[in-house]
Amino acid sequence: MEDMQRIDSGRRHFLTCVIPAYALTCFGAKSLMARTLQEKKQDAAKAVHPFDTPLARNLTYRQLNASQYREYIELVKELEKEWGRERTIEFLKKITTVKMTMYGKSQAERAPENSFEMYVRQFREGYENMLTKEVVKDTDTVFELRVTECIWADTFLRADAGHIGYAAVCWGDYAWAESFNDKIVMVRDKTLMQGHDCCNHRYLWKG
Repeated sequence: MEDMQRIDSGRRHFLTCVIPAYALTCFGAKSLMARTLQEKKQDAAKAVHPFDTPLARNLTYRQLNASQYREYIELVKELEKEWGRERTIEFLKKITTVKMTMYGKSQAERAPENSFEMYVRQFREGYENMLTKEVVKDTDTVFELRVTECIWADTFLRADAGHIGYAAVCWGDYAWAESFNDKIVMVRDKTLMQGHDCCNHRYLWKG
């Protein structure tokens, strides 16, 4: 764009110095028209498509999470009516395992290093708007996290769908850890989704 502007500027200077006044007026009008059309094209290119306009409504993390899962929860409840709860939940667990296995492998490929420290660091430093958590133990081979509030548990429990949330969200934590590095083992016997007072994630390094 800058090169084109320099060329156009040089052309206008040449016309001003060489071409008679009447011819300059003609060329100047054409140049102005060309620039006007070019500016219109640029403005059109910059225009935001209606689908891409920002949402006018501000949402909290809680509201956003609830809106994202509302239809999903309704769909699974309908599946339960058709298939029964046990079959539906087992199906969800299989899907979740596949999804989080892929996610763990992808995360490992993007990570600067594939290590125990790299994996647990995300729980030590992240999820501030999604979890109320406390690091109980943090060593080179053991990382224990106690979660007393979880935005996903909040969403699913409010919809009377804790069992769905456990299969769709919590169940994948095991595959996530193992697929990131098969020397990482997650141990957990309590979750908020299942009605316990906390989620007691414990990650062990078997390297």
